[in-house]
Formats: sequence, C-alpha cells, structure tokens
Amino acid sequence: MLGDDSLAKQPAFNDSKWRRLDLPHDWSIEGNFSEKNTTTQGEGGLPAGIGWYRKTFKFPLSSKNKNVCIDFDGVYRNSEVWINGHYLGKRPNGYISFSYDLTPYLNFGDKENIIAIKVDNSGQPNSRWYSGSGIYRNVWLTTVNKTCFTKWGTFITTPHITNNQATIHINTTIKSRNKELSLKTIIYNEKSKVVTSNSLLIKNLSDTTVISSYDLNIKNPQLWSTDHPYLYKISLQIIHGGKVLDNITVNTGIRSFEFDVQKGFSLNGVHTKIKGVCMHHDLGALGAAVNTRAIERQLQILKAMGCNAIRTSHNPPAPEFLDLCDKMGFLVMDEAFDMWAKKKTKHDYHEDWAQWHKRDLEDQILRDRNHPSVFIWSIGNEIREQFDSTGISIARELVKIVKDIDNTRPVTSALSESDPHKNFIYQSGALDLVGLNYHQEVYADFSKNYPGQKFIATETMSALETRGFYDTPTDTTRHWPQSSKIPFKQGNPEFAVTAYDNVAAYWGSTHEETWKIIKKYDFLSGLFIWTGFDYIGEPTPYSWPARSSYFGIIDLAGFPKDVYYMYQSEWTNKPVLHLLPHWNWKAGQLIDVWAYYSQADEVELFLNGRSLGVKTKRGDDLHVSWKVKFEPGTLKIISRKNGKIILTEEEHTAGAPAKIELSADRKSIKADGRDLSFITVKVLDANGNIVPNADNLIDFKITGPVQIAGTDNGSQISMESFKTNHRKAFHGMCLLIAQAKRSEGTAIVYAQAKGLQPASLTLNVK
Repeated sequence: MLGDDSLAKQPAFNDSKWRRLDLPHDWSIEGNFSEKNTTTQGEGGLPAGIGWYRKTFKFPLSSKNKNVCIDFDGVYRNSEVWINGHYLGKRPNGYISFSYDLTPYLNFGDKENIIAIKVDNSGQPNSRWYSGSGIYRNVWLTTVNKTCFTKWGTFITTPHITNNQATIHINTTIKSRNKELSLKTIIYNEKSKVVTSNSLLIKNLSDTTVISSYDLNIKNPQLWSTDHPYLYKISLQIIHGGKVLDNITVNTGIRSFEFDVQKGFSLNGVHTKIKGVCMHHDLGALGAAVNTRAIERQLQILKAMGCNAIRTSHNPPAPEFLDLCDKMGFLVMDEAFDMWAKKKTKHDYHEDWAQWHKRDLEDQILRDRNHPSVFIWSIGNEIREQFDSTGISIARELVKIVKDIDNTRPVTSALSESDPHKNFIYQSGALDLVGLNYHQEVYADFSKNYPGQKFIATETMSALETRGFYDTPTDTTRHWPQSSKIPFKQGNPEFAVTAYDNVAAYWGSTHEETWKIIKKYDFLSGLFIWTGFDYIGEPTPYSWPARSSYFGIIDLAGFPKDVYYMYQSEWTNKPVLHLLPHWNWKAGQLIDVWAYYSQADEVELFLNGRSLGVKTKRGDDLHVSWKVKFEPGTLKIISRKNGKIILTEEEHTAGAPAKIELSADRKSIKADGRDLSFITVKVLDANGNIVPNADNLIDFKITGPVQIAGTDNGSQISMESFKTNHRKAFHGMCLLIAQAKRSEGTAIVYAQAKGLQPASLTLNVK
C-alpha cells in the first residue's frame, strides 16, 4: 500500500484491498515523471514517499524447535519490520543486507503469522541519482537447527598458490547446542567432481559459539581470472549422530593479485590493465527492482566490449550482481558510501552516519568477502571530509573496520582532490591505493606527486553522448557545462549531446583523452569510466525535462552508443570495424565521418562506389576520419590487413519508415515468473534500412504466458512511463522487455504503428 497507516503493523489490520505483488518491487519506477516530485531532477523526478508491505504465512510444527530468521538483501530505505505485532527493528541504509530473528514470535501449525514492513523514502532529496523505493531486493525466510553455522560467519581465503597446489584456508563460526560434532568439508570442481575433503571432530562443546580454522589443499588448481572465471564449490556440513544438522555452500575462486608502484596491476602474475566502468544499480525500465537476467544482460554487453571490472558506485550491490561477476569474470571495486558525516543532499545518509556507519560497513565486508570478483574495498566517493582534518581520523577508523574483518584486499577511497597536500583522507596514510577521480592531467606525474604510492583511477571521463544524434564540429572538445559557476547555455532544442566523442563535463574528458594516458603508462593500473550504462537521474548538462544521464557508453535501454566500439577496438582481440554517423543528411552538407577499427592495417571509405581514400591510425590515434559532402546512397568502409579484407560495413540513406522489425536476445525463457526476453524494436524503410530519425509510436500486445515488464528507447527526455504498453522509437529504435509468467506455453509479441507494416515474434516459455 502506498501511503502511511500506523495501524498496518497490527496483525488484525484489514489488508484485503491492498495490491498483491511479487518481490522484488520498486514502486518509484511505476510512477510518472514530474519536476514537482520531491525527488527532484537529480533522482529522475519519479515519486518516492512511504509504502507498507504485509505477508501472511503459516509455519509447520516440524520447525518449532528450530531457529527462523528473515533476511532482507536490501530495502530502500528506512525500513521497519514487525512480526505478529512485535517490533523487530529499523534499518535506515537502503543498500545494506540485514536479518531479524523471528523465532520467539512465530506461531506454528494452523495459526497464521503476519509480517509487516514500513518503507519510508519520504525524506527528500536523499540521493544524487535514482534510488528506487521499496523492497527492491530479494527476501529470504531461513530455517536452521539450533546447532548451525552463523550468518556470514565463514571466511574462505587462498593464502598460498602455486601451479602445483593451492591452499584453501577456511575459518567458520558455529553456534552449537551439542557436546561434540563433526565438521565435514568437501570441495568440488566445476564438473561437480570431488577434488578434496576432510572431517574434523570438535569436542567439549555445549551451548556455545566455536570458531574452527583449518586448511585444505587442491592439487594442480584451476585459477580464477577475468578470461577464465573458474569456480570451486565448497560444501560445509555440521554432523551429529550421523545426521546433517546444517550445511552451507560457498563458491570460491583461486586467484592472486598485486598492485605494484611501478608495474601497475597483475592478476595471477600476469600484467593486466584494469578496464573498468562505474555502474549505478538501476536496471533502466525495470528500475531498482533486482532481476538476475537483467543484470546478466548488462554484464554480457560490457563483457563483449572488453570490460573486465566494475565499480559499484556508490553503494554495496545486490548479492546476485556479485554472484554473476564471480561467474562471468569481472573484478569488482565494492564501494560503501557516497557520504560520511557531511551531507551532499538534505536527507542523505549523513543523518544516520553516527549510529550506523560501523555496523553497515562491517555487514558489507562480512557479506561480500568470499567473492573472488571483489578485489578492492572503497570506503567512500568524493567524500567532503577530504577537505578538513576529520578526514584523517574517519578514514583511519573505516580502514581499521575493514582490515579487522578482511586484510586480504586493498582499501581505497575515490578522491576528487588530486593535490596530496590538500587531501586529508590521503594524509591519513590509511589507504592502500590512491584512487583519483578525474584530473587526468596529473596522472603522468603520479609517481612524482605520490612517491611510493599505488594508483587506480576510480572515476574518469564523464563524457556525454546521446545515441544516434550527431552535430559538428568534431575536431574540438566542448565542455558542457563549462564550469559550475557559469549557467549552461549551449545545447540544442533536442536536449541531446552529439555521439561523436568530443563533449564532456567540465571536470572530465573525452573517452579518448583519458584512455590514451592510462594505456601509455604501466604504473597506471587502470581506470573506472563514468559510466558503463546511462542511469536514471543526474542528467548533466541539461535542465528538465532531461531525467536520465548522458554519461553511459551504453544507453538506458542497453543499446550501445558509437564510442562502445572504440573501447571494443582497444579492449578486445577481435576484429572491429564501426562507421559513423548514419547517412541521412541534407544534399551537399559536409559530414564528419569517423571509423573505429582494429586487427587491421588500414581502412578505405567509399561513397556510391567511389573511393574517398585510405586512412590508417598514426601515433596514439584511436579513430580515423574524413570530411564528406553528403549525397544519398551508400557509404561503405573496408578494413584490410596485409592487403586482405577483414571487415566491411555500410551505411545506407534510408527512405520513409515502412515496417517494424523485432529481434529477441532470447526466444526461449523460463516459466519462473522472473525470466526476461529483451526485444529490440527497429523502424525500417522498405529496403530494410533502419530509419535514423524515426520516432513512430509503437504499440505492443502479448498473448500467452508472458507480460510486459517495461519499455524504453534510451531517450534522456522521454516523459513516457516505463510501464506502458507503447513506446516512441528514438532514432529508429526502442525496447520491449517481456517477462515470463509461471506457466509454460507459447507467447506471441505483436508490435504495430500507424502507417507501418506490423511485426510479431514468438517466445517459448518452459
């Protein structure tokens, strides 16, 4: 129920008229955009407020002598929980996982239990980007015996690794009600074959908590890396009297890494440049509500670009995100805070800092420390205490909290003040890595300015683009806005930014400028680009109706912008050839034509069969370009290596919109009520060419066991709700997200628009 009713915590409260829904759930994404919403433009102008959730359930008598807890992966924000009218507690932080013990208050057998949760996101603004509202991550009901493993009480490390053998160190905490028990450990490889095991007898116990610490060895270990993310499965069992009392499974990867003052970063002894992006947690049209397939799709698109690292800006991520990074081979900088005691927005986490920061940071480290993908802890982003002496004491306190729980990973903080003499967080001496945000102009002299220190570029670029929009000139860099003190008066009526890589916020750079510097020096271990995907909120440089960001390499719908292919040409070993822009212009107009390419010596451009010349990258060039007078027809580019054609790409002058094309990333999805198919919608002319400026309104209908989860088109200024059954095309494209129901069958997706040939697509749900 949206709204507030203090009686909703009472078991007898009548909730029969409330909306029934499935978790995870984000109520903000279901609302309408408005600049009058208290969230402001910075949070995307979507509604927030207060909401209540209630669930009625029964619990079997067989569980009466067990411990029952409820685990929340994350609730945004200020959640309060009651079970059968008993108050369990409050958790202000919207990004942290937490649990409550239900055991003393449960009814067993036929009598019902009622859990009530109040979520209060009414104190606005409290974020600098879209947060979402509600129980937006998963919730788990966990039942265990009185003798059990404690939550987050198992820590697995790999202290010694050689080609022949790896030592697996296990430290686990057990709550025991038995005088003695057996602790059995089995390690499986990826083929579920046992590679080693052992069993320990623990005696002289009673009603106590015991910590068991021991080693196992794996012969000829397979190492976890970004290219080969090999995972072992470790099963721990508590056994008493031949009966398994509790068991947990932890996935682990065997890897070593090092940051070196001169050589930069190495993974398993191999020099590796960190090619990372920053990511906020929203999933575009799905909002903040966690969906594993949606996260996986984002990571797949980034992986294909050559990205090998993610910074979880600026908060702990969903557990599913880290599970996928383990599985898919991403390094993760796991970040804790966007602010400490000093605020950035009126009602942000600074209000809860004094009471909660220690507990929240401890819980984050305890929860995430077994993930092989996590390789850096970040204690903050552009923290305001870096400008006064309190930054010294707080930084030392936070680093100690981390190190007391996990001393196997370096700790950094993302610093926006690049002068070491002015930065008090750096002066604390507590950081293992110096993390700099922007200021690419000082990177080459890092060793001189920070002698003996190790480098990571924690946030870079802030380049701006709108997918499919192009203007000139392209040979100079424009800063939008020019400064924080000068009102932004540039721009255009479309509220767009050219997709040529030559516009950036005043504090940042183009993509090419900073990447050239990072690429050049070994001691620069790598970077995290702001950002991998566009996100809701923070629409620099424009005012309303802009409501989502321009920073992404990929737009909000998941469609790559042109600069994606620059990174793909630099960050992967596969041949790349990408031509821009489209080829629909005014007769005689002089157009800048760019090409990104790799695995080739040269490229040659043709217009209607005439060669416009051969170009090759020279020095540190990352693209080649021509100035071409437009004439309708075909613009073609060919890449060659040793005289042999490697790739060919063409842009055709498109005619009027004539038909719709649908293509699904997956035509077969699971009947689990969660799985998704992302369907790309293109507006084509009669010859099958995408119409680059088409903005036709597309209507969708689905029959069968699938429903519309959202629609999008990547436009930063669209005021259409994400939850409609229609969407305007944006530069010839839009997106339909289809979600499986819980029944099997065949679903048919229909798309139609006035004056266009409709299209349909079949999905199998099983």
